[in-house]
Amino acid sequence: MDAHLRELRYFVAVADELHFTRAAERLFVSQPALSKQIRALERRLGFSLFSRQTRSVRLTPAGEAFLPAAREAIAAFARGLEAARVLADQRVFTVGMQTAVGRDLQRPALQRFRELTEHWTVSMRLIGWHDPTAGLGDGTSDVAFVWLPVPGDGLHTRVLARERRWVVLPFGHRLAGHTEIAFTDLLVEPFVALPDAAGPLRDFWLATDARNGRDPLIGSEATSPDEVFEAVASGLGVALLAEGNVGLYRRPGVACRPVTGLAPAQLAVAWRANDHRKVLTTFLQGLLAQPADARARP
Repeated sequence: MDAHLRELRYFVAVADELHFTRAAERLFVSQPALSKQIRALERRLGFSLFSRQTRSVRLTPAGEAFLPAAREAIAAFARGLEAARVLADQRVFTVGMQTAVGRDLQRPALQRFRELTEHWTVSMRLIGWHDPTAGLGDGTSDVAFVWLPVPGDGLHTRVLARERRWVVLPFGHRLAGHTEIAFTDLLVEPFVALPDAAGPLRDFWLATDARNGRDPLIGSEATSPDEVFEAVASGLGVALLAEGNVGLYRRPGVACRPVTGLAPAQLAVAWRANDHRKVLTTFLQGLLAQPADARARP
């Protein structure tokens, strides 16, 4: 029986707030996803951490006893990480991503970053859709390329590209011969969905707002782009993707077609609102200084 550090952070946030919605906003996750993770932790531990009433949440005696250990585990990890970084004389600026970025966005930004900073190493980190903030919520990323919407109120975002949504279909699908596909023709199709933890991002890539109240049929779930394409190629469902990702994720066994009737996808850079470090400002200036026509598509 092991508790993951993320689950401990979730537990401590709810214990501090005694309110699931406020804790979810603090963690930049959806409230249903937070509740699901807490229940998973309780199952793993074998006891309840919270007593949930209609209008209130309180710690159980077991939860009160477990809380100091959870706080210390989080603090011990932070101390160990900082000590290791000092000994390694390493300053790492971590850029989180949910998908490959491409679009000639990173290269000029990182080139300028290297020119203006010294003794910093850049780490590019691909993070699964279980974390829609791409590492900003738990502090493991300094800045992130994300697809909107992002849950929570503690992040700043700037849109870099707006692109049509396409659909990826199994090769030989009944609609694969069309040059473009109306979303209404996809309503009966099973979809490969992001995990529940993705919150509103899951709904966006299922296009729930364009279904007129009709629930999507979920054929499979995936936590990464590679899993999405593998599920589609295996015939488990279809999936929406941004136009710019069509060229970045070419795979055998699938076909990609533009979809009509949907609002565009928005790729953005995101950072924590309370992060005022010069190193972050330097990165953002290098990224946002690029000409608008190099950063956005109609």
